[in-house]
Amino acid sequence: MSAAPSRPLRLAIVGAGPAGVYTADLLTKAEREFEVSIDLFDRYPAPYGLIRYGVAPDHPRIKGIVKALHKVMDRGDIRFLGGVDFGTDLTLEDLRRHYDAVVFSTGAILDAPLDIPGADLDGSFGAADFVSWYDGHPDVPREWPLNAREIAVIGNGNVALDVARMLSKHADDLLVTEIPDNVYQGLKASPVTDVHVFGRRGPAQVKFTPLELRELAHSRDVDIVLYPEDFEFDAASEEAASTNNQIKTMVNTLTNWLVEEQDTGASRRLHLHFLQAPVEILPGEGEQSGEVAGLRMERMELDGTGGVTGTGEMIDYPVQAVYRAIGYFGSPVPGVAFDERRGVIVNEAGRVLDESGQHVPGLYASGWIKRGPVGLIGHTKGDALETIGCMLEDEPNLWTAQVPDEQSVIDLLEQRGVEYTTWEGWLALDAHELSLGQQATAAGPVERERVKVVPREEMTRISREAHSG
Repeated sequence: MSAAPSRPLRLAIVGAGPAGVYTADLLTKAEREFEVSIDLFDRYPAPYGLIRYGVAPDHPRIKGIVKALHKVMDRGDIRFLGGVDFGTDLTLEDLRRHYDAVVFSTGAILDAPLDIPGADLDGSFGAADFVSWYDGHPDVPREWPLNAREIAVIGNGNVALDVARMLSKHADDLLVTEIPDNVYQGLKASPVTDVHVFGRRGPAQVKFTPLELRELAHSRDVDIVLYPEDFEFDAASEEAASTNNQIKTMVNTLTNWLVEEQDTGASRRLHLHFLQAPVEILPGEGEQSGEVAGLRMERMELDGTGGVTGTGEMIDYPVQAVYRAIGYFGSPVPGVAFDERRGVIVNEAGRVLDESGQHVPGLYASGWIKRGPVGLIGHTKGDALETIGCMLEDEPNLWTAQVPDEQSVIDLLEQRGVEYTTWEGWLALDAHELSLGQQATAAGPVERERVKVVPREEMTRISREAHSG
């Protein structure tokens, strides 16, 4: 490695979710012969990305993850600049002028497409959009159409279970979480009685985890319904259940639920179906021809290797809403080559590539926008480490910023009238949301730790008052 330059390496990270924070943290801790100065940008006024806007509010792991991210950011050696939209407020040209390297950690917030007839009917929703709504995302409408009594959720991952749990759970039982008031009111008025979750493979091939599965059993006044004909195990399934403790746990849990037949006469039922693949979302008749009236599924069978083949047997379910939870999809990043098929930035081990497959000096990617929307937090850390490793290898060629001083970016944002927020501003917003929780607790009927502020303008105002006054 060459001799350390006289100034710190200036690094911009676009995206302040787990991938962005872990990338910044790992670089500050990496063995290196130079100082670093890191700015962490996000288009939202608040940090944490998917943890704040992509995980169900009753998820038990949220607090632990937020505490870990908070600890990193609260050290003071990473500067947070929220409310800054890459591509409009700041361009790639701007970042290359003010920084030596740029890491894109923009994640994936769109729904992966489901190419079947009826997917565009009124009442067919992307799960990611619904998650954004119930998590109080600042850029989605405050209202959500919750008028269906029978609902289908297509998918067998953690998001599918989160969506199904939120749809079937009684709104009053969510008051102990940070659920926004408009979301509580919407769920409170929902007439839902049955939520059906469909997976195209068997119980041994599900993509969710034991924690998410066990959470289903904690919902009050909700019966879990399973079907004996869905419990098919081929050789690959038996081997998976005997060699993988996680799969074994989930298969045992599901099988026990099947045997126990949890029919308590609850007012709501959560049905778990396996070995069924979506064929068509069925429209209504007459004036309801543009609305969801049912879901047609094909019975599948295991092929001996854990895969499935169709049997030709069709099953129609009367539902008035369908939620497509088959995965997230990334969004293109202005000025960077994008893989439209996979929904990721074109890269190799985190090094951003151009259209000809050559590394673009100084540009990197980390997290879901790098590898696709798979894996848990542990994968995100390892992924960030790989990207940082590439950056350290490239370090001698990175010192390219024309205007590297830290104040220059602030001056540019202010010249352009960008109402950016800071970490100090987030601490103020965080305290404000906690105080709203205290007020709600005092008003009853349950203890509320936090009430999330939803409107972007209000989040920005509270944050900026803290760091401008």
